[in-house]
Amino acid sequence: MIDVVAIGNALVDVLSHESDEFVETQGMVKGTMALIDTERAEALYAAMNPAVEISGGSAANTMAGLASLGSNAAFIGRVRTDQLGAVYAHDLRAAGVQFDTPPASDGLPSGRCLIVVTPDAERTLNTYLGASVELGELDVDPELIASASITYLEGYLWDSPGAQLAYRAAAGYAHDAGQRVALTLSDLFAVERHRETFLDLVEGSVDILFANEAEILALYEVDTFDAALQRVTGHCEVAALTRGEKGSVIIRGEEVHVVDAHPIPGGKLIDTTGAGDLYAAGFLHGFTRDYDLGLCGRLGALCASEVISHIGARPETDLAELALPLLPGD
Repeated sequence: MIDVVAIGNALVDVLSHESDEFVETQGMVKGTMALIDTERAEALYAAMNPAVEISGGSAANTMAGLASLGSNAAFIGRVRTDQLGAVYAHDLRAAGVQFDTPPASDGLPSGRCLIVVTPDAERTLNTYLGASVELGELDVDPELIASASITYLEGYLWDSPGAQLAYRAAAGYAHDAGQRVALTLSDLFAVERHRETFLDLVEGSVDILFANEAEILALYEVDTFDAALQRVTGHCEVAALTRGEKGSVIIRGEEVHVVDAHPIPGGKLIDTTGAGDLYAAGFLHGFTRDYDLGLCGRLGALCASEVISHIGARPETDLAELALPLLPGD
């Protein structure tokens, strides 16, 4: 059995520290994700300071976090038969994640995400989707989906019509097998681009929803967090909503859990890249083990705090060991 299988963008993360002036000069909107083309990707890469290059992608980062916690995790994503694609597959498997999607022999090159981290630790993402945007229904393995307790879908990939078909097919395979489907909304702009189809997906196919405060407000076009809570209740089994330093709120029907943010190791916020991804990892690890929702949220907060204590969107500490103090005894 697989605990969680994810479908998402297969991207190499390229992270550099830059000034606020750099963000402004390059025409970026700080704290958001923008889709860029090949020409823009090459020009921005050339302008960036020396960078750290790490295999990434939002859902793949979540699977790496799950593997570090001791879960059985798998990933479905599309890369090209090029150098970045080979490095990506090797890195993901080395992290303990099953990755068997055949690489494409033609089409766009492997994707990458150029991430600018400013002095306040905020990250601004510039994503060249490349081969990942060509993922389609035929890339989804029905047997793999059916074998997983949860199929986790990444909202970033919803920009691709082929991926939308793949997501709906995967949700069908999962539910036919009696399994659950989770979705992360991923990005405010993605929600604004696809509000109606996201709502349809959430109401008809999603059991577990992950979103931050801005995303859930945008999804339901409301002005307050409480109003968003009222709307999402009943649309899916569980909603896990993150609020940065305010922690998170988890709801299931009439059940509500307010979870504090976990203290950051070392006490200093370094880079928020991957915070939501690792929150989802901790939460899903607990959920697949039938822990109560409060503990699931605390595991999510713990994993998020680890990843924001250093550069990069994947854990640098053994999360299973880090989580031991939170877990129930035998």
